[in-house]
Amino acid sequence: MKVECKISPDYKEPYAVLHINRMTHGIAEIISILEKEETDSLTLAASKEKKTFFLKPEDIVLVRTEGREIVCYDKLKNRYLLDKPLYELENILDIHFVRISKSTIINIRQINHVEAGFNGTMELVMKNGVTDYISRSFRKSFKERLGLK
Repeated sequence: MKVECKISPDYKEPYAVLHINRMTHGIAEIISILEKEETDSLTLAASKEKKTFFLKPEDIVLVRTEGREIVCYDKLKNRYLLDKPLYELENILDIHFVRISKSTIINIRQINHVEAGFNGTMELVMKNGVTDYISRSFRKSFKERLGLK
């Protein structure tokens, strides 16, 4: 891989551009490392039982809409309410999160297994036991993201 680095006092913050023909696990890890400085300080304010908790992205298993609420589940299956819309959370969360339906974003590091479901969907079981479905319209991008065919 060809790497080029430009150093200048004119740059106010680091900025990287990668020109790639496909996403690989190695490139995803490099992106994760590059973004780590920014995501290390990222926490999401979430509420549970009238208390506010601050969650790190790596502790979040999935984020989804349930009725009119945006909720997230952590590794211990605790359920928290979030006050940001799903599209905004999708932009905030790091490279390890992927949308699997119009209503759900998951942490790919927390997947236990995936199995075929009804009508072309795929059932996803997370390490904490929470389940959801990968809709047909998001199945292709999900598989590509994980490097599956």
